[in-house]
Amino acid sequence: MRTDYELIMWWSEADKAFLVEVPELPGCMADGATQEKALANSKKAIAEWIETARELGRPIPPPKGRLQYA
Repeated sequence: MRTDYELIMWWSEADKAFLVEVPELPGCMADGATQEKALANSKKAIAEWIETARELGRPIPPPKGRLQYA
């Protein structure tokens, strides 16, 4: 599983959770009560996004390989 996609993580006071966005995969997001859980959930979300794209015959963008935490 590819985990080298750019990740943007932030705390959401409204959700009382850390949110992770994967900007290279449109609509791919995850959350978690801790940074570690949010990161683990983002890896699952990436895998599911890629699996769904393959099933639908959609292109999968190559990762840029940057990790960013905000």
